Amino acid sequence: MKITDEWIRGEGVQTVLHLLTDAGHQGLLVGGCVRNALIGATVADIDIATDAVPERVVGLAKTAGLKVVPTGIDHGTVTIVVNGEPHEVTTFRRDVATDGRRATVAYATDIRDDAGRRDFTMNALYADATGRIVDPLNGLPDLQARRVRFVGDADARIREDYLRILRFFRFHAWYGDTAEGMDAEALAACAENSDGIDTLSRERIGHEMRRLLAAPDPAPAVAAMQATGILARILPGAEAKALAPLVHVENPYAPDWLRRLAALGGDGHVHAFRLSRDEARRLDILREGVGSAVGAAELAYRHGADLARDIVFLRAAVFEALPPTGWEDAVALGACATFPLRAADLMPAFSGPELGRRLQALEARWIASGFELSREQLLA
Repeated sequence: MKITDEWIRGEGVQTVLHLLTDAGHQGLLVGGCVRNALIGATVADIDIATDAVPERVVGLAKTAGLKVVPTGIDHGTVTIVVNGEPHEVTTFRRDVATDGRRATVAYATDIRDDAGRRDFTMNALYADATGRIVDPLNGLPDLQARRVRFVGDADARIREDYLRILRFFRFHAWYGDTAEGMDAEALAACAENSDGIDTLSRERIGHEMRRLLAAPDPAPAVAAMQATGILARILPGAEAKALAPLVHVENPYAPDWLRRLAALGGDGHVHAFRLSRDEARRLDILREGVGSAVGAAELAYRHGADLARDIVFLRAAVFEALPPTGWEDAVALGACATFPLRAADLMPAFSGPELGRRLQALEARWIASGFELSREQLLA
């Protein structure tokens, strides 16, 4: 099997790979770019692995007149820029010691050492400049079967970095075969080591969960997280029940991780996900809107079309019903409506708190009219 995508023949990729191999070193594409190319998914980041130490990589690049940025040289990574495009090159590594959050590594020359420290077999695939696959751990059959399986012993891999528990569920949501279910050994190891999640930073947890919830259909993975007690450890009180119906009703609109987070319920979202102020505000609107009786048109008038649409979807998912007929027209109507009165229109007849109450009452009348009452009609 070979990668034949156009990107692998690009000048930047070929320049960096041949820079290494022409000097007698190994230069191999690795990880996500290889995995995604083989399953026809979008390739975003291109990572390159080599047996050359960082100082050697820097020297080769400078001799070739290429720009080099020591982006992660302490971890064996340098970035080579070709025609303005960055290419990360990382020296083969092996783990020396781990504590569940970070690893102490040493450089290696054997590709099996480098493959052995990766998380899943589908991420331990390499490709040379011709696109030929190098598979030191026999991970290709797992990828072809869409089977997310830890490299070696699942328990050992998780204890090296407890974030791999969440990565397992995320990878299953993005790349796993839901019909076949999850790897039993991996699922058991995740449940057994779930208390290790408490040692992780909120930033790492939030980043991983955002990516999981952005998957085309994260419902089976999140349901498994709930069954193993992992979801409750991250979001106390959260329930996966409404997520599958939400994924169904929100199609064909694009997935939105925050909308899906709102469907889970529970407490502590801001803390657990390190939400920005705007994200926290949106989440509050979504959660309040689900339990309110405000119509779709008024929701769109007050919060905009996107939030109104999300609340419609969330209500349908939570109450296990279809969105109401005509909701799209109602959202479009409310989103473009502009209240025709200003406070100055009611002055000096009204002032202070009375002015606010009067303006609010007239706005309610205007909304109830379907946004049809004119300024003159309201003032009359």
